[in-house]
Amino acid sequence: MLGSPAVLVAALLAFHSAVPNAVGNLGSLLETFLPWLGVPVVALLGVASLRRSRAAVAATALPAVVWAVMFGTSVFPGSPPPGPPEPSSVLTVLQHNVADDNATPATTANTLAGAGADLIALEELTPATLPAYEAALTPRHPHRFIAGTVGLWSRYPLTDTRPLDIKPKAITAEWNRGLRATVRTPAGDIAAYVAHLPSVRIRPQDGFGTAWRDESATALGTAVAGEQLARIVLLGDLNGTVHDRGLAPLTSRLTPALRGFAFTWPAAFPLARIDHIMTRGAPATSTWTLPSTGSDHLPTAARLDLR
Repeated sequence: MLGSPAVLVAALLAFHSAVPNAVGNLGSLLETFLPWLGVPVVALLGVASLRRSRAAVAATALPAVVWAVMFGTSVFPGSPPPGPPEPSSVLTVLQHNVADDNATPATTANTLAGAGADLIALEELTPATLPAYEAALTPRHPHRFIAGTVGLWSRYPLTDTRPLDIKPKAITAEWNRGLRATVRTPAGDIAAYVAHLPSVRIRPQDGFGTAWRDESATALGTAVAGEQLARIVLLGDLNGTVHDRGLAPLTSRLTPALRGFAFTWPAAFPLARIDHIMTRGAPATSTWTLPSTGSDHLPTAARLDLR
């Protein structure tokens, strides 16, 4: 009796990319919450243990093994590589969707300013809240660039700054949620991208609506593919997880910082990591989330090795 559900869970884990998006984007919806298939795995193992059946335990071991192969390094990320980098070649980066309805932007800004990051990327900035972030962040991060609702603050000089056009074609109103800058660090230049991809929604009429998000991810992926600098860091609210095929234009070109699950949304009870730090030529040696700041997202941070 347990064999069929065990095989089903194992198949969904191992072959999630085969679940089609043709009907309601079910494939992307599954991939958004893929790590949570560990819950039915634990339930199946529990039932098998209660039955004291070797056959049942053997059957339920299949999805357990598949889950462990896929997500075991997130639970037990292991040790950083030997030979820690010199402080001058470590870049600590932080990214946060601060929420445009955040009732305490000054508190949020002060929390981020004291987090010890060299580079801070923010999304959902508004004209009303921007002064609070500038006041708190500028003393320690004097170099900054704002493009629409996204911004980047840095300890190090920024050059070649420009807005990044990732707007879906169907959006006709003013919409600027991407930027690109060169960060002049002591260990050399790194291209920094900040992006806030369109939100996704679950609606009865069309299921998991990701079309705008996917279109924006494709535009961002094209920009990253054309980047001339060898080292890249992408910081942003991408409104999708790394397993979601809609983010393939990015995950195929950049390496996500994935040491630990570090779920970021919703802040009250995080279910998915949709806020990301991805790199090329600058591997993340650690990644973590910060406590809630008053936003509906948690801040996420990482240390990058620029050697």
